[in-house]
Amino acid sequence: MYNLLSGLKDYFKRQEIIIDNPIFRIHCTFTTVLLITFSMIITWTQFVGQPIRCIVEGVPTHVVNTYCWIMTTFTMPDAFQRPLHSVAHPGVAQNFEDDEGKQKHYTYYQWVCFVLFFQALLCYFPKWLWETWEHQLMSTIVCGLNIGLRSEDEKTQKKSILIDYLIRHLNQHNMYAFRYWFCEVLCFVNVIFQMFVMDWFFKGDFMSYGLNVLTFDDIDQDQRYDHMVFVFPRVTKCTFRKYGPSATIEKHDAICILPLNIVNEKTYIFLWFWFIILAILCAIVLVFRFIMIITPSLRPKLMHARNRMVPQEAVESVSRKVSIGDWWVLYMLGRNIDPQIYRDVIVEFSKKNETAHSNNPKIH
Repeated sequence: MYNLLSGLKDYFKRQEIIIDNPIFRIHCTFTTVLLITFSMIITWTQFVGQPIRCIVEGVPTHVVNTYCWIMTTFTMPDAFQRPLHSVAHPGVAQNFEDDEGKQKHYTYYQWVCFVLFFQALLCYFPKWLWETWEHQLMSTIVCGLNIGLRSEDEKTQKKSILIDYLIRHLNQHNMYAFRYWFCEVLCFVNVIFQMFVMDWFFKGDFMSYGLNVLTFDDIDQDQRYDHMVFVFPRVTKCTFRKYGPSATIEKHDAICILPLNIVNEKTYIFLWFWFIILAILCAIVLVFRFIMIITPSLRPKLMHARNRMVPQEAVESVSRKVSIGDWWVLYMLGRNIDPQIYRDVIVEFSKKNETAHSNNPKIH
């Protein structure tokens, strides 16, 4: 188990070349590792110990355990509201034949580890898609200028290569930027989609799960019940039927303990808060991107904030005379190039771009 989890640390290695933003990495890297970790813990807990233990008379214990794990267990929802002295456990009360429609069945516990792993794949998908589209462009054009300790001749040569690339490929990076911003949108859509998937998975109990848990302490002691126990009951019932000696059907009510739900309830209360926070962060990024796209006057401020060493007039000139895709590439270069080298690149590129516009007024 330790060896499996320790292998996930490779996902947190520092990126030599940055091609995204921190929120994107939190969604695609941290959340992916988080979900895989939860899936491994639950899988390990599920198969190391017994995930279910049932008590019933007249039937071998291992048979009932297997049957109830496969065929699901249930509680009586109205029994959660009853005083504890009138029920065996929260949600566990006597049920009759006409009460079968009132039972709350639990089927999720067989699938939690698989669903968490599937969610991890969904979180990783935008990163995989962006890396496929990006095709190491940023790493290629940086040319090793992220390391400032180089000889002057080497720096001059690499700066010249980078600036020549930017001049030759002027106005050709819009698709590069739009694809990345699409992946950011995909992150937000993915978070919202997964919240609805989890709500469906838990039969409508996930969306309000965290709020109900938070309000638990504010309710009067005699009237409250733990919502985590309602969604993830520790004790449930199971009905086992078999033929008796005279070929009549015998009905056996079993009480089942689900120790795995102690892990599940903590996992999903954390995920509820985490996905709410992640949705808010992704939404803020999208609003910021929208403002950045429709407000050209904001771009030079952002570029200058990236590197205060770059003269204001240079970033103004560059931001005014390049397409938004070219601006985005230059902005991302500021994250990957040594600050002094980046200043020289922007100043020289600004001069050459001014000259190109002067020689050809049709360039936009």
